[in-house]
Amino acid sequence: MAEEQTAAKKNVMTYAGLKKYEDELHNLKVVRRKDVAQKLKEAREQGDLSENAEYDAAKDEQREIEERISVIEEMLKNAEVVADDDISGDKVSVGSKIVIHDIEFDEDVEYKIVGSSEASILEGKLSNESIVGKALIGHKVGETVKVAAPAGESSYKILKIERSED
Repeated sequence: MAEEQTAAKKNVMTYAGLKKYEDELHNLKVVRRKDVAQKLKEAREQGDLSENAEYDAAKDEQREIEERISVIEEMLKNAEVVADDDISGDKVSVGSKIVIHDIEFDEDVEYKIVGSSEASILEGKLSNESIVGKALIGHKVGETVKVAAPAGESSYKILKIERSED
């Protein structure tokens, strides 16, 4: 059992990511649990539970809340928060905000490098474990990084690196 716990994958995240998950966990435990308990109480008061759609829906919601709580607690248990002092302005790391030039598409793109649990390409948050994120880590402004991906090789020139403010 002890070996399994030490072998658990560390979940690298920024302070902003940690705060986001702590807030979500608090909301699930304090607000959403109370709401679903009230829904269950009201559904029980309606009588026969065997054909009570409101009761079934509330039980499903309760199960989803408990599953999400479990997932977040596991993430936080294995969290490794990147300290602000560890975020360098001269090389790409988790917590960096970067501007890269995509040579193939001839466009500049801005990303924040984050842990995999925080990643969201739609929000401009690139995982440190993604193919591109992993390739960029440790490189400096002015360097061109070639990334071998399943769709072929891409090249990115690092234009700017700074500490992310969030």
